[in-house]
Amino acid sequence: MNKRPDKIIIILLNWNGKKDTLECLASLQKVEYPNFLTIVVDNGSTDDSVPALRAAYPNLPILETQANLGFAGGNNVGIEWALRHHAQWILLLNNDTTVAPDFLNAFLLAAKEQPKAKILGAKIYRSSDPTRIDHCGGFWNPKIAEFESPASGHLDDPYAFTEMKPVDYVCGAALFMHRSVPEAIGLLEPRYFLFWEETDFCFRARKAGLEVWTAPSAKIWHKVSSSFTGGKPHMHYFWWRSRLLWIERNCTSEEKQLLYRTVIYPELWKSLRHYLIKTLFGRKEKTKRLKAGLMGALDYFRRRFGNCPAWLIKKN
Repeated sequence: MNKRPDKIIIILLNWNGKKDTLECLASLQKVEYPNFLTIVVDNGSTDDSVPALRAAYPNLPILETQANLGFAGGNNVGIEWALRHHAQWILLLNNDTTVAPDFLNAFLLAAKEQPKAKILGAKIYRSSDPTRIDHCGGFWNPKIAEFESPASGHLDDPYAFTEMKPVDYVCGAALFMHRSVPEAIGLLEPRYFLFWEETDFCFRARKAGLEVWTAPSAKIWHKVSSSFTGGKPHMHYFWWRSRLLWIERNCTSEEKQLLYRTVIYPELWKSLRHYLIKTLFGRKEKTKRLKAGLMGALDYFRRRFGNCPAWLIKKN
């Protein structure tokens, strides 16, 4: 008797993004794998996302959070639901992506090739430049207190980043995990709200002996949300606040002291000086971005988490 294929549950997090989510769902309709289920977690959308999604896909499970819980908090709702519904594998997939029809088969073949790999990441291309790699795993660089992705920006070819590699983390835009991961280490840390949450999750998994690998044969295309490109002020706020939280949670006392002395304090001092100079010369948008980053750091030290201050996302 043939064994039933592993059940995969795909989680799409939607926040006022019905157009992207509908395009992603249409892409998933072409997936060849026989035993997967897609759910949408609606993260407190204020447009007509939920009615539009229900009209297009009447049988689609939609979990409504009634509030914006951030990337981590919203996906946690989906992960808990997937565990209750007996998923063997769970995929966090950004709603602004499209996928190759064979990408789930590719993930499972990769997992079979590396049985200790319990978190796998897709090869992610840029939708605006479909043969250019946006992400395929990354590594922590303590010299700059940031993560780097060696594949980012490279044009794809038959030899580029084709082999599976162990990495420090994989991008949350397409993070494929075995159910044993959240069962062993818990959920995403909700205080991140946005940015750095998948790096924290992968580090915790690795500390628990659950390996993190790239799966380059699993391919998706990512639009890279316009909300977080071009230096939007709230991007700077969340990036700084989450960066400091990550260092707190993942570095030793000695590492933290070194990072603050050689990287964090010098960068913050530089931002403050530039902010004061730009304020004098009236460069409003640049000033707002600098102020946002400084406020993110300040709110970290104040232990203020959750969404960003309203002035950062207020339209002029």
